[in-house]
Amino acid sequence: MEVQLPPARYEFGGDEFIFVEIDREMSLEANLKAMAITGALRRENIDGVIDICPSNASYLVRLDPDRLHPTELVEELRRLERTAGELRSDDAVSTRIVDVPVLFDDPWTRETLMRFRDRHQDPEVTDLEYAARINGFSDVPSLIESITSAPFLVTMLGFVPGLPFCYQMVPRDRQIEVPKYVRPRTDTPERAFGYGGAFSVVYPVRGAGGYQLFGIAPAPVFDLAQRLPDFADDIAFPRPSDVLRYRAIDRDEYDRTRVEVEEGRFRYRIREAELLPAELLADPDAVNRGLLEVLYR
Repeated sequence: MEVQLPPARYEFGGDEFIFVEIDREMSLEANLKAMAITGALRRENIDGVIDICPSNASYLVRLDPDRLHPTELVEELRRLERTAGELRSDDAVSTRIVDVPVLFDDPWTRETLMRFRDRHQDPEVTDLEYAARINGFSDVPSLIESITSAPFLVTMLGFVPGLPFCYQMVPRDRQIEVPKYVRPRTDTPERAFGYGGAFSVVYPVRGAGGYQLFGIAPAPVFDLAQRLPDFADDIAFPRPSDVLRYRAIDRDEYDRTRVEVEEGRFRYRIREAELLPAELLADPDAVNRGLLEVLYR
């Protein structure tokens, strides 16, 4: 089975960059197509390609024009769009499935969001209560259950180093969506779990932010000192194409995990897997069940 997706649009950024827009609308389909093409491009290991940066519904390639002419690279990208980008049933993407513990409705993000109610759509309720109501859930636990029941795909890193934008791997009619704050906050706790549009994030550092605040992760996604084993190769832990399962935890587990982090002993639960984009789009629930079985067996 082939998944039909819109044709890409190609633009030159001077002599060194090629920007490819998969679709104007952000969607799981568009991101999977960008992921498949950029993954295939990496495997080609073309001389002159310096960097490949996938995004939610597009990607950017940097090249050395002295070694590779931009028009030649565009022709190669068009070829990959016709092959890898068609998401045939046997096209696989290598991924990591990761268990990401989250303490929902924690005291730190609650204190922060209450300081900024004048910037929120509904100053009378918390961000979780607001998100539950506008998404049709009867209560906050039902919203949390929906978030934790199916994993999220890391579609890109951006805004600040190590911040993962994640799209839940469910049909569009089951996507949770919330607007950003009316005006951004000037403060957000490090490791806060936020939601904006259809994307979840874990804030890597303390700073400004506009996403709704739902909770906090005990483990970092960014480690500049690279103290923890999972950061030995990179200061940012998440990678595009990772699959994150947000798991709700209680305060006791949060505190125990924080001790492991502070002592440099913490490691994420990670399993390697192959993701078939066409199968995911055809039957996301079955694919998600399989991925979670791999993660927790």
